[in-house]
Amino acid sequence: MLQFLLALAVFLLLHSIPAMPAVRERLISRLGRTTYFALYSLVSILVLGWVFYAALNVDFIPLWESAARQAWVTLVAAPVGIFLVLAGLLSTNPLSVSVRQGAKPGAIVAITRHPVLWGFALWALGHLVANGDLRSLILFGGFALFSLGSIPMLEKRARRRLGEEWPKRAAATAVMPFAALLSGRARLSGDAPLALAAVATAALTCWLLAGGHAALFYADPLLLATAF
Repeated sequence: MLQFLLALAVFLLLHSIPAMPAVRERLISRLGRTTYFALYSLVSILVLGWVFYAALNVDFIPLWESAARQAWVTLVAAPVGIFLVLAGLLSTNPLSVSVRQGAKPGAIVAITRHPVLWGFALWALGHLVANGDLRSLILFGGFALFSLGSIPMLEKRARRRLGEEWPKRAAATAVMPFAALLSGRARLSGDAPLALAAVATAALTCWLLAGGHAALFYADPLLLATAF
């Protein structure tokens, strides 16, 4: 359990860097933007692998019984979360987290101005529902709380950074997913990052359901969804 908690703490600390402009910009100035994002992505993947490796070696302590309907929550929520994360990272978004710079937000902000954070939270909460044990509560609950808890901080930072432009941007978007679309304040359009994220999400989801998830995490989502 100690290694698991340490790995999770390192992962959350690592993902606090993008929320610290002074630290991030200092690293970018020394390494260069391309090198920074390449190294950051590589280290993030390695640390995430460490988190899951440590989690799989923690004793299973059940908290609630699993059922097929809970596995279906994951099957729905996880792909949506992955899509939001990928679309958010690939799109320019001066309102929130993104790896691309640009003043004009991508089409994804019509859904929510914080797609990466909401996507990560949906992915985590979807897995939390289907895994009724202590390690999953700590792991996925921690991910979800970190993601959702970062939204107010990024809202405050975007408001300060955009200044007089903020009211106009905020009026055409929303924090809650689909709220701006449902209220008529935004219209969904397509762009290249949105299309690329959809294709990548479909490919990744098919691979995971075809055996990739079982190979990596020793759990078959489709089997769990039909086993009860």
